[in-house]
Amino acid sequence: MKVLATGGAGYVGSVVTEALILAGHDVTVLDDFSKGHREAIHTAARWVGCDLTDRAAAMEAVVEAEPELVVHLAAETTIDESTRDPGRFFLKNVGGGINLLDAMVVAGARGIIFSSTAATYGEPRVLPIPEGAPTQPVNSYGESKLAFERILPWYESAHGIKHISLRYFNACGATDLFGEDHRPETHILPLLLQTVDGKRDAFRLFGDDYDTPDGTCVRDYVHVSDIAEAHLLALGRLDGVKSRIFNIGSGEGFTNLQVIETVREVTGREVKVARAQRRPGDPSRLVATSELVRAELGWSPRYPDIGEIVDSAWRWHLKHPEGYSA
Repeated sequence: MKVLATGGAGYVGSVVTEALILAGHDVTVLDDFSKGHREAIHTAARWVGCDLTDRAAAMEAVVEAEPELVVHLAAETTIDESTRDPGRFFLKNVGGGINLLDAMVVAGARGIIFSSTAATYGEPRVLPIPEGAPTQPVNSYGESKLAFERILPWYESAHGIKHISLRYFNACGATDLFGEDHRPETHILPLLLQTVDGKRDAFRLFGDDYDTPDGTCVRDYVHVSDIAEAHLLALGRLDGVKSRIFNIGSGEGFTNLQVIETVREVTGREVKVARAQRRPGDPSRLVATSELVRAELGWSPRYPDIGEIVDSAWRWHLKHPEGYSA
């Protein structure tokens, strides 16, 4: 199947692209390298450079790729930046997404798998969080993702484009080939690994006064390979299930301090921690219930253990101590 993967040079996108190729799909990656890395594109994939906010360029790139289906991962994702510059997030995540959909209509693509996020829920009222929970984002990142989710049914109604949105929780871990390398880095696990490797003086722990067992944020960590598997299953079932939203999470939450302790155990090294004030836009707890995706797509995490996840990320870090620039 001909698949277009937007954002395929990014962290999750690189692993999704790898899984698509291993499954036998013909993949074109669309990425402008504003966040991703050329080295993160699988060698068997074609690449086209394009900023989706450039409407003419997006139309040309998508029509030329002739995708049957699209996996849409390209986005602005840094939560603390979204609180300072919301316009950029709506321009990229909503405006760029509309350009993509309009190009898909012209190209004759029949469906899209959208990389959404648990940030659409905001501060949850019920834990674990079901797909039917209220969506009240506390940052413009979550709001922009939710806005695009709401656009998709209108394109199905008007143009027949089927859609599945995957609201995944904290993506982490690595494959042998691909791992996390953000510039600047903002995700907890690579920051911790850089700290134990001596590349940072200390890990900044944002907030220790949340209403959680140890005062630090609770998150549901899901291996990036499990997220990629969810995309494959969604592609395979896009024509057979009703267009809808699925949570992708393990159903188990870990506090920041628990993750720090796991990094100590896996690496055998101490983690220097500097405590800091809460960041704006950070919910205290985000944990998924994933019964729906298990029942309808047959998905379940192959790597539910936080120790396995940390170990995979640590092995990739040791091979790529400077990230892809090495």
